[in-house]
Amino acid sequence: MELCDDNLTAIIGLVRKHTGIAMNEHKRVLLQGRLLPRLRALGLSSYRAYIERLATDRAEVASFINSVTTNDTAFFRTPAVWRWLEREFLPGWVARGETRPLRIWSAAAATGEESYSLAMTCLEFAQRAPDLRFEIMATDISTDALATARAALYRGRSVERFEQDYPALFRKYLRPVAGGFAFGADVTGHVSFGEHNLLQRPPRAGWFDLVMLRNVLIYFDHENQERVLAGAHAAMRPDARLVLGEQESITRLQTPFAFEQAHVYRIGGEK
Repeated sequence: MELCDDNLTAIIGLVRKHTGIAMNEHKRVLLQGRLLPRLRALGLSSYRAYIERLATDRAEVASFINSVTTNDTAFFRTPAVWRWLEREFLPGWVARGETRPLRIWSAAAATGEESYSLAMTCLEFAQRAPDLRFEIMATDISTDALATARAALYRGRSVERFEQDYPALFRKYLRPVAGGFAFGADVTGHVSFGEHNLLQRPPRAGWFDLVMLRNVLIYFDHENQERVLAGAHAAMRPDARLVLGEQESITRLQTPFAFEQAHVYRIGGEK
């Protein structure tokens, strides 16, 4: 079924309205491929009928969001970030002698690989610093992705790459179950999941010591990038750190952040 220009424009507008993601006409084939199963499931004969359905069916809006969002992630993605956490950020946190838990927000957490990578990193570091306590809040706009994350059950390429690159951690924290490999409560007990749109107010204001906002800004235009970063800033404590993705730069945006090192930003001011 062909997605004509008028309907394509309308759907691109709905994508931006409900997710903030900026798309253009070059995404026609992608949108057709992702939305056609929804038309078939609903028994609709045209994209126009689907657009009209979205105007009145709030439940279908959730399915629409699940269909058009991308949940591309991996365990320990971008090794330099995890080296920084292990060698600089966590030792610095422990050296401060805080009595409260370290609070981390994994924003745009997708299917949970980043969140559980954070938990494993903290658990490994806690073997050398037993006083370390930590809490991870993981959020995403996709309810399908969150369901996968909460299940903590992985299969296919995701765990194959993890096992290949980090065999010791794989054997330590994942156990074989029917259909794949699962994390136990020693890992999942440190992570909570919730639905959140990055264009809305953060889940907690002035709460987090570390915000992971990786590989998501690339999907927004400049206006919404600044809105998302403002939300991240509102969620952070004054001495917190923000971590962005490999291909993301905020130098041309109006933000409250200052560059610290590759991938890592602090709230503006001197180090």
